[in-house]
Order: sequence, then structure tokens, then C-alpha cells
Amino acid sequence: MAVDNRHRAPQGTWQHGGVTAATSSTLFPQGSAPGAYAATPRDADAVLDGLDPEQREVATSLHGAVCVLAGAGTGKTRAITHRIAYGVRAGMLQPASVLAVTFTNRAAGEMRGRLRQLGAGGVQARTFHSAALRQLQYFWPKAVGGEVPRLVERKVQLVAEAAARCRVRLDRNELRDVTGEIEWSKVTQTVPEDYPAVAAKSGREAPRDAAEIGRIYATYEQLKRDRGVIDFEDVLLLTVGVLQERHDIADQVRRQYQHFVVDEYQDVSPLQQRLLELWLGDRDSLCVVGDASQTIYSFTGATPDHLLNFRTRHPGATVVKLIRDYRSTPQVVHLANGLLSQARGRAAEHRLELVSQREAGPDPVYAAYADEPAEAEGTARRIRELITPVEQGGGGVPASQIAVLYRVNAQSELYEQALADAQVPYQLRGAERFFERPEVREAGLLLRGAARGKSADPALVDADIPSQVRAVLGTRGWTPEPPAGSGAVRDRWESLAALVRLADDFAGSRPGATLSDLVAELDERAAAQHAPTVEGVTLASLHAAKGLEWDAVFLVGLTEGMVPITYAKTDEQIEEERRLLYVGVTRARHHLTLSWALSRAPGGRASRRPTRFLNGLRPGSQAVGARSLGGAGGIERGTAAPGGGGAAVRRRRGPVHCRVCGRALTDAGEMKLMRCEGCPSELDEAVHERLRDWRAEQAGLLGQPAYCVFTDKTLLAIAEAVPETASELARIAGVGRRKLDRFGADVLALCAGRELPSAVDGEGDDGAGGSHSGDPWQNSTEK
Repeated sequence: MAVDNRHRAPQGTWQHGGVTAATSSTLFPQGSAPGAYAATPRDADAVLDGLDPEQREVATSLHGAVCVLAGAGTGKTRAITHRIAYGVRAGMLQPASVLAVTFTNRAAGEMRGRLRQLGAGGVQARTFHSAALRQLQYFWPKAVGGEVPRLVERKVQLVAEAAARCRVRLDRNELRDVTGEIEWSKVTQTVPEDYPAVAAKSGREAPRDAAEIGRIYATYEQLKRDRGVIDFEDVLLLTVGVLQERHDIADQVRRQYQHFVVDEYQDVSPLQQRLLELWLGDRDSLCVVGDASQTIYSFTGATPDHLLNFRTRHPGATVVKLIRDYRSTPQVVHLANGLLSQARGRAAEHRLELVSQREAGPDPVYAAYADEPAEAEGTARRIRELITPVEQGGGGVPASQIAVLYRVNAQSELYEQALADAQVPYQLRGAERFFERPEVREAGLLLRGAARGKSADPALVDADIPSQVRAVLGTRGWTPEPPAGSGAVRDRWESLAALVRLADDFAGSRPGATLSDLVAELDERAAAQHAPTVEGVTLASLHAAKGLEWDAVFLVGLTEGMVPITYAKTDEQIEEERRLLYVGVTRARHHLTLSWALSRAPGGRASRRPTRFLNGLRPGSQAVGARSLGGAGGIERGTAAPGGGGAAVRRRRGPVHCRVCGRALTDAGEMKLMRCEGCPSELDEAVHERLRDWRAEQAGLLGQPAYCVFTDKTLLAIAEAVPETASELARIAGVGRRKLDRFGADVLALCAGRELPSAVDGEGDDGAGGSHSGDPWQNSTEK
């Protein structure tokens, strides 16, 4: 086993300015992105170089459960990939025994690439569905027999048929929403007959009558059974079923995978959590990474509860908080922190206050426009200025490093037109996948043929990779200069130009590589759906932008009714909309513009208001009550005056957190105990018994019920904490200043194991040990 060098700080690490970009990819070069194709570390210790102290703690904490609370831009992927690589390179983890799971093929592909570059090839990095499907395909013949049923990639057609059989007419939007309800039901393990009750209890706004949706759901399931097919959610359900029913198969999986890492843990559904538990068994070799403030997919069944309750399930877990933001300027980070300071709810109680590690940049720009077309035109004009070269008086920002983000996809049309009019290239994220575009598929076939020596130009056989690629793609429309205007011709050129740039980067970072190596790289990227950078402004919804970043971000359409969206009714739905805006803000590295239109169309009444989430943050708006984030991790604790005297005064408390698992407590009884009911108790039974006898004697003297002295929960909390000073006793909920003055000396003596004189001997005494029949707390409302 390698020596633990977590405190070693060699030259070139974070303390000497050597922290590499937290979010740059080492597998997929992004032009001149720092860290792309960096040299493989020479040994395990070198894997730790360049990590900050908290990232280093993540990387070296390889035993037991670990929970990483990672703010936006803090290098969470870097931390967990270096953790895996350090364990592999140090000989503490076998590559084939590690399973890293995340939520998108792109993220899984990037993780595999980083691990390969760090010398930890062979580690499995997959999505939940991909990992489950592989296991299902392998074990199905043994568990069920035959082949796994065919997977239906688009369930919407089956849902439409199910609705028709139920004599329900659904328009296009309703069909999409009902399909979403079926997906939500399956990941929350809700069967059709229970859907109406569970949906009502969950506060879901069903797109149709709940009973109607339940019938469509049941018919949909029957159609699948009749045709012998399964859907995406069935992959998880069936894998869970196999592992639950066949202990021999579950044991085989657990022998294979002995160490688990879960990224974006705030997004796990109950079904994914159940699968993870079955993979783990009774072990705790698990590292999870997440940020409750980036929970924006609750409509799909995702919940941050598993992240927030992690220490309840794993009491001995190590918790590491990453708050150093390497992505955004202090100005952007300040706005992001300001948004969260106004948040409410359980996720907000665990929010992290980010600390920018970058130099200062421009302040965020707030822009109000008369109408939506004017907003789109103004945005396009500002983007045009940004992409103009510096020598021509512009910002010199590449178009590929600019994004326009909006709440719903329907907003994109205005911006597509405005950018086209301004001669600015753009790409729609969420549209056709890069590697599925006809010109990209064709280019791949041509490059593969050239790599096999079938190039049409024999003179290129000995040429370098970029020259070979330019020659091949030049036969299909690529030219050194882009075509004028926009449209299909420009889109085709942009796709081919992205492949040319990738070839340049690949050749520059892999001396001696061949065209065959590049083709293999393209195949791996296609499998991971990790497209190269297209030189155009990105248009995307806020949801689609999660996990991405740009030098300049334009957040548009920020009006009430859009952010938060009109159908967000409950407090939790409103808070999720706030988190969605937070995600948008934290996508920006340097430039950030937030805009809104006062009316929809030119000449319309200027009745719209900017989003409430910017109140107190944008210039000229009225501040709202904000709560301190409380430094690293945002934990707020009650405090008491120093010293051990009876005059200690408790100050106003912030949120009360469980002293075992750290979860914010809302139940009054749990708040008194300072722990969740289910968390382990450290009760000193002897102290508890002495306190109960003493309380009964005091209650008899007062002629009042025992709870007028201290409630059962308060007494239990005292016996668990066994305070030694008045200040420690004052921190326990239910011990007010008057009770501290009256009973404090007795309680501390009993906790210390000292005998007390008879209460009768002290009757009439104004000291801490006596009691008056006219006790001012005899009408206490403490229960």
C-alpha cells in the first residue's frame, strides 16, 4: 500500500498556483483548453499534484463511505477521477473492481477519458442505464432464459396507441406530458393503480385526469407485454428484480464490483438508489458527489434526499465540501451566492458558499428591453461585439465559447433568426446529435477508408494527420474559409470544420499518432456522444446547459411567468426554479448578461416584471430578506456566551442540524435531541435515570407535571450530550435562560455524577438548586 501523502505540497500544486483548470477535459481537446492530453502522471503521488486540499482529501480517502458536497465549478469530476486513479496507481483498487456511474453518456465518456489519461484504464464508467443493461443482458439467460426483450427507444408512439385504446385524445403536448408522467411513475416505483393517489400526495400537476393517466399507463404496460418489448425504465426495474430475487447473481455482481463512485448524486431517483443499494450489499465502499443547489430534475423523479440523508445511512462517512470555484470570476460567483442566500427549503439549508479562485472580471450586465424581438436583436448585437477580434475593437471571444440560455425551447426561434441576421453562426443543443449528422457519418467512413490506405490521393500517405483530414474532407465541402450566410450549407461546413479542428488538436498532443489513431478516437467519442466543439454560439435551455460552461453566457427571457415558470405553484417548485437560474448563472466563466422584455410583441403594453429571483441583486431593485450562507458549507449553528457561569445567554439560532448526520432538522422533538430519530444515540443511561428521579422530585415540589421542569426529549438530549459547562447546557433546545439559572447547577452536578442535597433542604433558596411554588414556568408551553 502506498504511503499517504495527502499533506505533501510539492512545487506546482495549488499552493504555488499550479492548480489545473478544474473542468477541462483531458480526453477531448477543446482547442487550447488547459490540461488537454496532459502527460500521464509518473506514479500514484504524481496523481495528487495540482489538487487543492479538499480535492486531495477526496482523492486519498479511499476507505469507507465518502460524501463530496461540490459547488458549481469546484472540480468535482477532477476530484473523483483523481481519487480512482490514485487508488489504482497506489495498488489499493483493482481497475476492474471499480464502477463509476453518472447520468449522461457524455459525462461517462469524459470520465473514462480522464481515467485513461491518468493511467487508470480498465475502470468502468457508465450511466446507470448502461451499467444495468450490460448486467441484464449477461444474466438474463441464467435468470429468465432466452434473450433480453427488445428495447423501445421512443416510448411516445406506444403511449399514443395506449391512449387511443383508452379512447382518450391527446394533443402533441399532452402526449409528451403523459409520457413524462409514466416515466416518473416507473422511476418512483409507482404502479398504474396507485398513480392517482401517489401523484396527488406528491403534489404533481397531472396534464389530464389522474385516473385517466393511470388507465393509459396500465394499457401501455400491457402493450409492451403483448409485444415482448421493454422501455428505458424497465432496464432498471428488471435489473433490480433480478438482483433482489437471485442472491447468487447479486453475489456475483458484488464480487465483480467492490468500489462505487456516483456523480451528480443529487439527481438519483428512488429506483436508481435501490439499484445502487443492491450493488453495494452490506458494504460501504461508496463515494458520492453532488450539490443539492443544482437539483433541477425533480420532474423526472430525481431527489436530493439521498444526498442530504447520506450520513444517516452511513454514520461513519467522511464528508468533504468543495467550495473553491475555479470556473467563474468573483463577480459571477457573488451573484450566484446572492441567489442562494434568498433560497428556502431543505436543499437551501445545505447550500455552499462558493469562493472564486479567478481574477476579477466585468460585473454582470442587466438589460431590460421593450419587447421580445428587441431583446433577441440586442443579444445578437452584443454577441457580435464579443466575437469581433480584439484588434478590431471587439471582445475576441470565440463563438463556441458563448451561450444563450432560456427557460423553454420555444424561445429559441427568435434568437436563431436574430443571430442569423447578425451573421453569427450558432448551434442548437438538444437538436440532432453531432455524430448522427449525415455529413459527419459520411466523413467518418471516408476517414476510415483513408486510414486503411484507400485514400484517393497517394501523395497524402506520408502527410501529417491534419493534412490528410483536410484533403479527405475537402472532397465533401470543407474549405479553409466558411461559406457566407447561414442555413444548411453553413451547418454542414461547421460540422466538417469541427472535425478539422479536432484533428489539429489531436496531432499536436499525440506526436507519432496515425490517422487510424484519430479514427479510433472518433469512434470512442461517438460511443460517448461527446461531440467536438462546433464554432458557433450555443442556443440551449437551462436544463440542457447543466454540466457545461462558456466564457460568456446570456440568460434571456427572465420575466415572472417564465422564471419562475407559470406552472410552478408550490414553494418547492418555486425553489427549483431558483436553482435552475443558479445553474444558468454558474455556467458563465467571465461575461454574464441577464435580460428580460417588458412586453411580448412590439407596441404591446409594458406589463411584464423581471424575475423575483433578482430582487435585491440587480441595480434599482428592492432587497429581500437574505440568509447568510454561513461560510464553508453554509452551516449555521446556535451559540452561547462563553464561560461556565449561570448567566450564559443563548443567541438566536440558525437552522438546527443533526449532530450525527448533519441533516437540517424540522421536527421539534428531533431539534431538541439535535439528531434524527433514526440516528444512533449516545445515551448515558445512568445520567438519564438520575435526571428522571430529580425531575420527578422537582415536579412534586412545584405541584406541576414533570414536563414543566424539562420535557422527556430535553431530558434525553441532556443525557446524550452530558454537558460539563453552562454554555454546553445552554446549547440544548428546551434549556432557556430562566431554566438554566434555576436548574443549571443541579443538572450539571447530576451529569458529573455528584450527589445533590435534598430539594426540601433548599426550599425557599434563591440559588440554582431550589424551586419556588410560584415558579414562573408553571404555565410553560414547552411540550
